[in-house]
Amino acid sequence: MNQTARIISIYAADTSGVCSALYEFGGMTVIHDASGCNSTYTTHDEPRWYDMDSMMYISGLTESDAVMGNDEKFINDLVTTAEELHPAYIAICASPMPAMIGIDMDAIAYEVESRTGIPSFDVKTNGMQSYITGAGNAFLKLSERFTGNHADEGSDENMYGNGRRVNILGMTPLDFPLGTDKKIREWLKKNGFMINACIGMGTSLDEVRRLDRADVSLVVSSSGRPLAENLKKRYGIPFIVGVPFGTCFAGFLAEELRKAAEAKGMPESDTSGRKENISKKYRKYDGSIAVVGESVLSTSLAAAISICTGRGARVLETVGDGDMTQLSDGDISCDDEAYLEEELSKSEIVIADPLFRPICAEKEFIRLPHDAFSGRCFKKEAYEMIDTDIPFFNDLR
Repeated sequence: MNQTARIISIYAADTSGVCSALYEFGGMTVIHDASGCNSTYTTHDEPRWYDMDSMMYISGLTESDAVMGNDEKFINDLVTTAEELHPAYIAICASPMPAMIGIDMDAIAYEVESRTGIPSFDVKTNGMQSYITGAGNAFLKLSERFTGNHADEGSDENMYGNGRRVNILGMTPLDFPLGTDKKIREWLKKNGFMINACIGMGTSLDEVRRLDRADVSLVVSSSGRPLAENLKKRYGIPFIVGVPFGTCFAGFLAEELRKAAEAKGMPESDTSGRKENISKKYRKYDGSIAVVGESVLSTSLAAAISICTGRGARVLETVGDGDMTQLSDGDISCDDEAYLEEELSKSEIVIADPLFRPICAEKEFIRLPHDAFSGRCFKKEAYEMIDTDIPFFNDLR
């Protein structure tokens, strides 16, 4: 049976992706699902839950409400809560049951906005896709409602300075340990860029409003790709895909960002990231090393390994709905456990989340925790690895 797992874990669902993406923007996010299910998200997929308040709720969908189609109860609960909490917006998303029985979430959002006057929208989810799809859809919806609605038109120069303005897209704790956003901000500033917006972590709704003012976008995970493409289409903002792993690859990535920013608005420019796989330019292929996980992080890491150690690596994309344009010849996407185990047997060294270890036989295994896969199990390890240089490079030389 395809797409099954009897040993390894599974990735966070699309509903968790929505909650993670929208956590810091001051809105109210509600999953239409049975009572109690919110604990899965808050206790396993969201490290900010214990230190930062956010309006994340579950609707408490009952069997009778689902069978009888009692949408009015859900609408009234949303309106009552919104009138008490005054969120900046209301986002709703569906678990498998509402998606399966065909509840019109768009209509519910429209009705709630009509009654409250608060911007409301539905983020398409069904509980059966990964966090990448959920977060990507959430970022896109948020931008469609708020980007370009500048709160203070007169503060432009004071806010940004004179450097090239860059958007950081797709930065969530599901892919990056808390604090990674600060490291990437520092790296960009050292390379002469001004941070226009960091969408997903260390952010605010004001940053969403000014996304259109950037010269270039840096997409650091698959969940940022839909928003980057939308900003390119609407405002002509080019984007580059990659994570600044290792000193050398980070330098090349910064140069690609500069070229893209300089070419903004030029006809037939190939700097949007659509036609060119940046990491592929710097990668060597060698099946002896396997990098397992989300496509943008994994291909960037493989490129950094090639540059810094002279060794190549293949990528095994295991989420299933990541940015497949980043994969090169020799890379594969495999979300089936048996197939993945077979492919891992072909490599000598495996770099992956520790929960992949049981299907790697006697291979040399390098631990790289990923919150979207193992939750908070390896939280301490993950926080020790947020530097832009990679601590295990010396082991690969």
